[in-house]
Amino acid sequence: MLNPLFRLAALVLILISISFSGLANAEQKQKVGNYDIHYMALSSTFITPTIAKTYGIERSSYTGLVNITVLDTSQEGMPAVAVEISGIANNLLDARIDLEFKEIREGDSIYYIAQVPYRDDQEINFDISIKYNTKLNTSVKFKQKFYID
Repeated sequence: MLNPLFRLAALVLILISISFSGLANAEQKQKVGNYDIHYMALSSTFITPTIAKTYGIERSSYTGLVNITVLDTSQEGMPAVAVEISGIANNLLDARIDLEFKEIREGDSIYYIAQVPYRDDQEINFDISIKYNTKLNTSVKFKQKFYID
């Protein structure tokens, strides 16, 4: 049986590899002051069943994942920062879903992951609110089109 840190490292590597593979415009970044906010949305089927089980993620052709990471660019090494995060997702019919983010820590890395249901060829609009002490209070808005595998 693999230890939890190895599984988390595997999840991180999968998310990073997906962001570099160009899948559906997978990873994007927004710079706000001294902070880089990295965000991506993808189908949960891109993660392995073992990783999904470890982190309580539903792996389904009808479930997407939203991944958010905030880096402090004013610090050496651009460390990740723990933030307050909330968000909503809505489709073109304006069906609204409150996103429930889970914080995942692996070493110095901090990731916030939420699940979102979708249908084939459906575009989802995301509005994510991010706060970090008094230094950062912003929102990230983006859309992602999902397809059934």
